[in-house]
Amino acid sequence: MEARASSQDRSRFPRVSGQVVVTLAALGPLAWLGISTLSGTLGANPVETLEHATGDWTLRLLLATLAVTPARRTFGLSWLAPYRRTLGLLAFAYCTLHLSIYALVDLWGAWDTLIEDVVKRPYVTAGATGFLLLLPLAITSTRAWMRRLGRRWVVLHRLVYGAAIAGCLHFLWLVKADHREPAIYAGILALLLLARVWPRPARASAAR
Repeated sequence: MEARASSQDRSRFPRVSGQVVVTLAALGPLAWLGISTLSGTLGANPVETLEHATGDWTLRLLLATLAVTPARRTFGLSWLAPYRRTLGLLAFAYCTLHLSIYALVDLWGAWDTLIEDVVKRPYVTAGATGFLLLLPLAITSTRAWMRRLGRRWVVLHRLVYGAAIAGCLHFLWLVKADHREPAIYAGILALLLLARVWPRPARASAAR
């Protein structure tokens, strides 16, 4: 009776899916930024802090997205597959927020200045390129688009590699003095890209 009662009590509480946990964890830094903005604790240059934080999390989530497939292939973690789209959409959300803060807050919506920056400043060019590469991936991330595009969907979503490279270049060219942090991101990206082209060892069952 006690075991039956405890199982009934557990059934009253909905199970929290891994997707929800991942989404809430990824949005945690955004919540912290919002609270810090309202409390005025972002430092002497709050706009710059917001830009850097959202840019950092864009790159981190992009690298996490690219890490899903190597983790599945190398360690057999097939359960990670559904999280790739979630991480990619979260990366796009942070990227959109990063660009919006720069264009609407830092530049006060001066679109002519934004266009001039895209043309003349390499780090802005790289950042804008990364956003434009992520945009069609976010639009076509649904199952309906996957069915509509067929095999072309896989080819289209390889643009994520270019977006990650553009993000690393954006960070590298933005930093003027200490390049250690962007170099770390670039190194992780290089390892993830290498893991995708590195020949996989034959399974023991196949060998037998």
